This record gives sequence, C-alpha cells and structure tokens, in this order.
Amino acid sequence: MPSSTFDPSLASARIKKFWELSARFGQEDSSKNIYLNEIVSDRYTLVNGLQILRDELQFAGASISDLKACGADLTLPSVVTTLAYTNCGDRIHQGESTRVYRDVIASRFATLSEIGELKTEAFFPTGGGTDDGATLAHVTIAHQLDENWRTQIYEGNSQSFILAALDLKTHVGRLDLEEQLIYGKTQESPWRQPRAACGAIVGALTHYNPRNIVHQRIRHDLGEENYEFLSSRQVIADDGTDITMAVAAAIVAIRGLEKTAMALSKEMDERGMAHLTATTTVNVPFRDDPVIYLARATVFNGIIRIQGLGADASKYNGKILNYLGEKQLLLIYDDLDNDNFPIEEIPYIGQKSALISQNHNSH
Repeated sequence: MPSSTFDPSLASARIKKFWELSARFGQEDSSKNIYLNEIVSDRYTLVNGLQILRDELQFAGASISDLKACGADLTLPSVVTTLAYTNCGDRIHQGESTRVYRDVIASRFATLSEIGELKTEAFFPTGGGTDDGATLAHVTIAHQLDENWRTQIYEGNSQSFILAALDLKTHVGRLDLEEQLIYGKTQESPWRQPRAACGAIVGALTHYNPRNIVHQRIRHDLGEENYEFLSSRQVIADDGTDITMAVAAAIVAIRGLEKTAMALSKEMDERGMAHLTATTTVNVPFRDDPVIYLARATVFNGIIRIQGLGADASKYNGKILNYLGEKQLLLIYDDLDNDNFPIEEIPYIGQKSALISQNHNSH
C-alpha cells in the first residue's frame, strides 16, 4: 500500500554503519586511493541494498515510447542520488585532477542524462571551497527532483530517501627542490617559471587587497583570527618545511563543508540525507596530483555529524613522511590521532516537511 509517511529505519541503519567506518585524515596520498578508499566506500555504505535512482531514464515510466520500459519500480526501497562539487577555476586545478574526480566519484553518484552525460552541480569559486554554502546547498537540493517525482517516490515506498553528495575542494601548489619542499607554488610545464597556487589564497595572505572581493571572501572564510595568524606567521613541519599555504587551503575547504552542512539542514526535508567531504588537491609538477582528505560530514534526521581536521590555524603542525621514496605531508591538528578523530554532533531543527511543496525553483 503506497505510503507517504517516512520510515527512517533503513536510512538510519546506513548512517550508523557509515560512522563505524574508519577514516584517515590529513595525509597526502594518490587521488585514486583517497577517492576510492575514503569517499566512494563511505558513500556506497549509505546506499547499499537500495535501488539507486540517478539515470533520467529511470523516470521514463510515463513515456509513450519504448523508453517507458526503463522506468524504475518506485514501490522498491529507493534512493535518489545527486552530486555537487566545487573546484577552483585555476587552470592548474583542471585537467587530470578533475577528470579523475569525475571518473571515480561523479560517475557513480551524479545524475546521468538520457544520453549518458554526467549532470553535476559544478561550482568553480576562485580559491575553491565555496562562494556561499547556503547557495550551494539551495541549488543542489532544488535541482534534485521536481515536485511530481518527489511525490511519486515518497508515496512509492515509506523507506525511500534522497542523498545529496557534496565535495568541497581546494588546492595548493608544491615544488620538490632536491631536499626542500615548497608549498604554495607550482610549475605548469618545464618551460614555465614557478607561480603561486592557489594564487587567490596566497595573494590574500601575502598581498591583501581590501578592494579585491575574492581576497575579502577568503579572509572571511578563514576567519579573522586565522587570517591574522597565517598572514603574519608560518606553520612549520617537523623537517622545517613551511606548510602555511597548505593549512590555509585546508581551512578554506573545511569551512566550506561546515557552512554547507549547516545550510543543508534548512534546505532538506525529512527524507533528505547529505554526505559531504572536504579535500585539498596538491598540484605537483609533471605527475599525478595527490590529495589530502580533510573532513567528512553527514546531515540527516536532525543531526549534523562532522569528523576531521579542524579550522583553527594555530592548532596545526605537520610531518613530512617518506613512503616508498615519495615525500608526503601529514597535517596534524591539535596533536590528535589522524585515524581516530572525534565525531562532533550538532542537533538542528526547522526541517521541512516531506509533504510540503518546496517551490525551490521559484527562488
């Protein structure tokens, strides 16, 4: 019998299993390792055992053509997935690093068009992170489903829900000069001179222009105490490497995750679930860019849960590891164990009813 009353037991069980999974934060590693072993594995835990609805053809049940055969059986427990990501518009942060993200993560959780194209919510704020977490949350939720399909899915099975996957990304350059590592600069080709990356974050901290709206936003994202700390001091790793710009890029992504998670708690209805991650891509010349996994979060059923590195610059230090001949940065926060960060829980209220038309697209 169709029902619009939500039974959260199935979704809650998956959230519980998700937070039982281990995660290692703060260490440079290959993008494929981070994306597969951390993000994809976590995200699949939230949807395993459910009918995953992400292909537009699965909504073709009312078609007059043979495509109606593609329509999903909405009486099954189902989850609709949609994906949003942010990525600095700097060209050094495009190409291979973006392709690997789309191939490994977006290909599994983004909406797929009727001709097989990935339909992501893609935002390219200068400096990465997010221009505005509330806007990112609103647009992502607004585009998930129209009200007709929302009603049909909710009435199809009492355990069906919607998963919004959001990945907040920043980047930082790295030069390997014999025994010295330099964070905050990279080189685009063998014939070009090293330059700042992320230029927006480096510029905001070293040559702040109060009339530059990007500098204003990054300073606001960092927070005044962090800005003063990072613009006047250095964060030094155990071998003497200056990792200040890596810390700044990490905080911008983490603050983006926090703000977006808070905004999602006001945008989603009772059947809405969100999984968010924060990462920093390290632009290393002439080889695949490694990634630093910074934080993860879920938003569901009145609770925001966040785990990972924090946003207080004064609590950061780092180590330079040597793994199979490759140097890797390990960001350390407040001397906590990178494999066992505490999980912060933030209750929220004001959730929309699943039965009330939200009229998102009119805003």
